[in-house]
Amino acid sequence: MVDATPIEWFENLPCSVTVCDSDYRILYLNVRSAEVNAADGGKALIGKSLLDCHPPEAQEKLRRVMASGQPNVYTIEKKGVRKMIYQSHWRREGQIVGLVEITFELPADIPHFVRV
Repeated sequence: MVDATPIEWFENLPCSVTVCDSDYRILYLNVRSAEVNAADGGKALIGKSLLDCHPPEAQEKLRRVMASGQPNVYTIEKKGVRKMIYQSHWRREGQIVGLVEITFELPADIPHFVRV
């Protein structure tokens, strides 16, 4: 049996995970997030504003997620690669204390199933 601490498997997920606090200060980027954001500094973004990584209209959406507690979920296509973006709040002791953004690539022919 392989012993893996939660942070180890989380750090190496094949999707991008970025976490910020309630002031939008970046607290964490996993390996994939650092790779995706390498041109902007990668892990050096820790401590910087997540808002600075987004255009004004996206900044407003992040503010709405923080204020409402409702996630912002959408897909994008960039350089022919489709991605799912999931932005949501995270809580500590019931209080919203920041945001998490999870991004992963979608296969071109992703199946869709309706479960009953």
